Amino acid sequence: MGSDRSAPKGKPGKPGLRAKVQTKKQDMGAALRSVYRRTVEEDVPSEMLDLLHKLG
Repeated sequence: MGSDRSAPKGKPGKPGLRAKVQTKKQDMGAALRSVYRRTVEEDVPSEMLDLLHKLG
């Protein structure tokens, strides 16, 4: 059984509420992907590389 987070069927919701929630989810997803991409692309500081070479 999966969890369905959408509004229960048969109960009226506020017009546009579902669209607003979906837009916020998309915005949050885009922000998280952006932060992840920048983190992955970030250079490793030379001090960290030196330490890793000493440990290896």
